Amino acid sequence: MNLKENLLSVLSGENVDVAPVISVTQLGIVEAMEKTGAMWPEAHKDSEKMAKLGSSLYELAGLECARIPFCLTVEAEAMGAQVDLGGKDKPPQVLNTPFSNADDIDIPDNFLESGRIPTVLKAVEILKEKYDDLPIVVGITGPFTLTGHLLGVENLVRYLKTDIDEVEDAIENSLDACMDYAEALSDVEVDVVCVAEPTASPELIDPLQFKSIVKPRLEDLAGFIDEKKVLHICGSTQEIIHDMASIGYDGISVEEKVDIVKAKEDIECGISSLKSGGKCLPNTINTPSKIIGNVSTSQTLFTGSIEDVKTETKKALDDGIAILAPSCGLAPLSPIANIKAMVEARNEYYGL
Repeated sequence: MNLKENLLSVLSGENVDVAPVISVTQLGIVEAMEKTGAMWPEAHKDSEKMAKLGSSLYELAGLECARIPFCLTVEAEAMGAQVDLGGKDKPPQVLNTPFSNADDIDIPDNFLESGRIPTVLKAVEILKEKYDDLPIVVGITGPFTLTGHLLGVENLVRYLKTDIDEVEDAIENSLDACMDYAEALSDVEVDVVCVAEPTASPELIDPLQFKSIVKPRLEDLAGFIDEKKVLHICGSTQEIIHDMASIGYDGISVEEKVDIVKAKEDIECGISSLKSGGKCLPNTINTPSKIIGNVSTSQTLFTGSIEDVKTETKKALDDGIAILAPSCGLAPLSPIANIKAMVEARNEYYGL
């Protein structure tokens, strides 16, 4: 089976014999770092180590992709934010930024040459040279989350209540940065771009704000990305699932809090009702975006037993998941054995 063709076929809406098992979110784990010698924080800033760790779970567990980088701080750093790269089991985080007001946010002229953006681009080239049929997934920060990194999430939420026009200008500038980065990724021929927008979770902002403020920018970004694209939003996204699935992304990545069967119904009914004057015709409309997930990273893949992983994996496939994946970024102390178990369960499910 050609792993790249299989994944891209699913994201193109084609039927395949076997659901891919990948990760569109962070996959750096300590056990893999130790086995490959590609440790955090060095793997955040060294292209060779980034590529080695990004493909480690393919080599060690059979996961059917390489995925880089391992954080959501690359763009903020390139725009001038100070980032703590963390440690072996601690991911990077934004410490502070030069922006105190929303209207201060602007893209530096040397944005694509700044920080770790060149590291990511070089790591893609290394992976493409090494692997012919392994899909390469690169995660980028969504415009709303990037704005939160640059202003502080609390300040962003305050602006949403007190000065919506100013914050929308800031999000537009962040969107321009996302587009510039996406274009650079296209130039190095990445296979899949995953746009991560955790700050847009219904657990943080009102679903109506997602629909009026975040959704239009994500739609613009989707229209700009030429490659296959996936949208990941953390938390319980059931309330916004049909919005996520209707704005041009080939796949949507969801957590275990989402009921997959209900999500598919909500997506189909939401789209069909728009086309039929409010009447739900779920059997006549194809799901716009393929659903990706949703094996728990906070519990099952982190601390669960092999049997726990296999049971949850097979349930996700029974529920109709199109692409099997961890529900969110892997906890750094997750065991390789549990990633292997997810792959093995997929194989058992299809009798491979």
